Amino acid sequence: MDWPIAVCNVLLPSIIKRDFPDKIGSMTGVYSISMNLCGAIASGISVPLAVNAGLKWQGALGIWGILSFVSILCWLPQLRNQTKQTAKTSQKMVSNDVNVWRSPLAWQVTLFMGIQSMVFYVLIAWLPEILKEQGIGSNQSGWYLSIMQLAMLPFTFIVPVIAGRMFNQRLLVVITTILLLTGTLGLLYGNSNIILLWIIILGIGGGFAFSLSMMFFGLRTENAHQAAELSGMAQSIGYLLAAIGPALIGYLHDATNSWNLPLFILLGASVLLFLVGIGAASNRFVGSRSSYELPRKG
Repeated sequence: MDWPIAVCNVLLPSIIKRDFPDKIGSMTGVYSISMNLCGAIASGISVPLAVNAGLKWQGALGIWGILSFVSILCWLPQLRNQTKQTAKTSQKMVSNDVNVWRSPLAWQVTLFMGIQSMVFYVLIAWLPEILKEQGIGSNQSGWYLSIMQLAMLPFTFIVPVIAGRMFNQRLLVVITTILLLTGTLGLLYGNSNIILLWIIILGIGGGFAFSLSMMFFGLRTENAHQAAELSGMAQSIGYLLAAIGPALIGYLHDATNSWNLPLFILLGASVLLFLVGIGAASNRFVGSRSSYELPRKG
């Protein structure tokens, strides 16, 4: 079942906001790189465990079940302080409560989350096919996809740490857009001899975009309750957009018998990511009525 993953994915930014309010950047970096690295490892070794080790799919799933149980044991000490923390913060949460669905800033964060997710899942689904149309073999195109994902990993840690120390994150949004536009234009018009460079640039851009979307849940809210609401809103709508993206891109490819239009769609998505990202990166809270940025804390 995928619902425990979905629930935890939404609530972890809230937990970081509650337990590490002064270390949102570094803890989001640890969370992001752990999630991506462990997911990559699981994807890479599940088939060898099932086939080469003779465990079959039941045995491979059993190993991940054991690790899940270990993770529960690691979380048990957190329950000791749960009652005290809830009593201490409940009054503050109520007094600072806000309807995120009516917040323009929350919608900017949501659209940023959705667009970056759509771009990522389109590349995951169709990059090997795009490369094969350019004369790259199936095995090599599969390796290029893995390289793109590996290129993301260090930046899923580095970017949140940097973002947490900045007055606002607009510069990081600009860098993200430049990376995604450069990588996509490289696939469209770049020299095929250096196609690996475009793949790496796309991976780095994806790492920037994903990390920023995770950071916004904590940076744009005043407490853990708001962070959970914003995370739930952004990820529910965001992953809905992400689910539509690959199917739409596949349809456009079949209709035009070319990857040019789908890649132009990705260019447009990168521009939209910039437009909503500039707003999402401003130093405000979702409950703030003012359009001006907040003063720097500390």
